[in-house]
Amino acid sequence: MPFIDVKITKKLDGAMMDELKTGLGAAMAVIGKPESYTMIGIQDGYTLYFGGRRLGDGAFIAVDVLAERNPSNSAAFTEEVCRLLEQKLDIPPANVYVEYRHTKDWGWNGANF
Repeated sequence: MPFIDVKITKKLDGAMMDELKTGLGAAMAVIGKPESYTMIGIQDGYTLYFGGRRLGDGAFIAVDVLAERNPSNSAAFTEEVCRLLEQKLDIPPANVYVEYRHTKDWGWNGANF
């Protein structure tokens, strides 16, 4: 089960939050994971600083995946996420930061995979 943790500076209405969720879920296909197994958390109106300056329009996204690291999948996902945020929210790719966390242990439903 992948988890996408989104911290975004813009305040989103319900419809835009759903659009972002759907776009991120679809982008998981480049990592080889379906949206049906993906959990997404979105914190909007989040304050982010980089290089000592406040980002007016920016995002930090952490992606937790139960899998070995695949740099080409990560690069493709970053590209998709940057495109999505620029098209839907006018957030420039230069203000989008993505972290990948790969784990061999993931618990769910009282057990571990």
